[in-house]
Amino acid sequence: MSENKKQNKQQQDVEREILTTRQGHPVTDNQNIRTVGNRGPATLENYHFIEKISHFDREEVPERVVHARGSGAFGYFETYGKVGDEPVEKYTRAKVFSGKGKRTPLMVRFSTVAGSKDSPETDRDPRGFAVKMYTEDGNWDLVGNNLKIFFIRDAMKFPDMIHAFKADPASNVPNPQRMFDFVARTPEATHMITFLFSPWGIPATYRHMQGSGVNTYKWVNEKGEAVLVKYHWEPKQGIRNLTQEEAHQIQSKNVGHATQDLYEAIERGDYPEWELYVQIMEDDYHPELDFDPLDDTKLWPEDKFPWLPVGRMVLDRNPVNFHEEIEQAAFGTGVLVDGMDFSDDKMLQGRTFSYSDTQRYRIGSNYLKLDVNAPKVPVHTNQQRGQMDTRDPQESGENPHINYEPSVLGGFKEASKEGRIQHRPSYNAQVMSEPIDRPNNYGQAGETYRSFKDWERDELINNLSNALAICDKRIQDAMIEHFSQADEDYGRRVKEGIQEKMKELKQTETKLPGREAGISKYGEGTRAANEATKEAVDKSHKADPY
Repeated sequence: MSENKKQNKQQQDVEREILTTRQGHPVTDNQNIRTVGNRGPATLENYHFIEKISHFDREEVPERVVHARGSGAFGYFETYGKVGDEPVEKYTRAKVFSGKGKRTPLMVRFSTVAGSKDSPETDRDPRGFAVKMYTEDGNWDLVGNNLKIFFIRDAMKFPDMIHAFKADPASNVPNPQRMFDFVARTPEATHMITFLFSPWGIPATYRHMQGSGVNTYKWVNEKGEAVLVKYHWEPKQGIRNLTQEEAHQIQSKNVGHATQDLYEAIERGDYPEWELYVQIMEDDYHPELDFDPLDDTKLWPEDKFPWLPVGRMVLDRNPVNFHEEIEQAAFGTGVLVDGMDFSDDKMLQGRTFSYSDTQRYRIGSNYLKLDVNAPKVPVHTNQQRGQMDTRDPQESGENPHINYEPSVLGGFKEASKEGRIQHRPSYNAQVMSEPIDRPNNYGQAGETYRSFKDWERDELINNLSNALAICDKRIQDAMIEHFSQADEDYGRRVKEGIQEKMKELKQTETKLPGREAGISKYGEGTRAANEATKEAVDKSHKADPY
């Protein structure tokens, strides 16, 4: 029996311990948050999820757990006053979209996701695309990515996903096997992996990438009627992506090229611009679709739900103090204004707790008092004290002795509900922890694969084959099965690619133990990373001590 087979058998023979919470409670479902029906909404007594996600939010100090490497700028959003050819008021009473030509100041932070603060901006990784608008009704945060879908559809899985995508906690060495180990058991990720390992996984710059809200939101009109919406930012500069080889060449010269590109473009007056589009769908189950419209691993087909322009964004000012204005910028998916609402999207509902909770931990309980995060309208709240409290006396109102509500003695009062008819969705379903009933994990992944140009498919297969060649055979087989379910040609080409890359590995084997199998504690990274590690010694120059 070969050493590799012995190792696999030993791994299979090990009896696994039962997963528990920090309280020692056995976890019977680590895949699904508790919702009303299998589509949502989420319930507040999601104890396991809240404990899991709030611990995850506090894992890193002071760097962001995710989206650590980033840059940003300031500008404005100009509304068209319409959605397509219709008055925007038909669908939403949000003032930020009303009044053609009205401009709302904003700031944007672009970022990579999994890498640390000093990671290269050429990494294969989704890019964060977070917009904070300082509207007349208070702040609105649209927190999304460049890619329009995501790896998972249930927030319960998010901490595990990020753990798998980051470096090995024992060695601190990045290892693609970790990511594919998670993805192999997460079939809904097949669509996102298809995009990520294609050229779309490495945008050329922040200026040349799309943006998306990813999750499904709601618009609410004056009557309290709601529709489902998805947001899309389209760059006027055009879309540009990089191959892996091109990214390596750029990284060898500049690990922060995208930050430099954005800053210098704005400095020379070449202001980047994006057009904002929305897709609109009736708020319903939509049995005519072969997927759940709230599933964030899916695209809404444009032929059924066209992109409708609603405005444009221009970035025309760089930060004066990067740490103050960009690094301390804090976003949350729950930061909506009147005329907007949450959908039952299970990822959105989990993110809405997680994001603001993370900011309170990372920056402090008074993070919303920093200039970059503070709204441009008056603030009157009974929230007080905490770290770095700089409460303006005017914020306390006419009677600083009353820091509660309601009161007959003074203090603040609730706003009038007039003109703000609530959207009140109805539910008649059992509370449960279950996956959605229309997963369709492979349909759109296959469509995306077939829609790629030949060179994009070639790049996708090469990138996947390189990464999977150093993975455990069980992971390879599972991923090949996922790709084959999406498209037979897709799975066949990945399988052949893995076999070819593994032959190359054997031909370049070293004397390090285990390298002949392509997997070793001395070679846990990508093939290129492993080669670079060896070359650092082999190609270096000996020096005498001094």
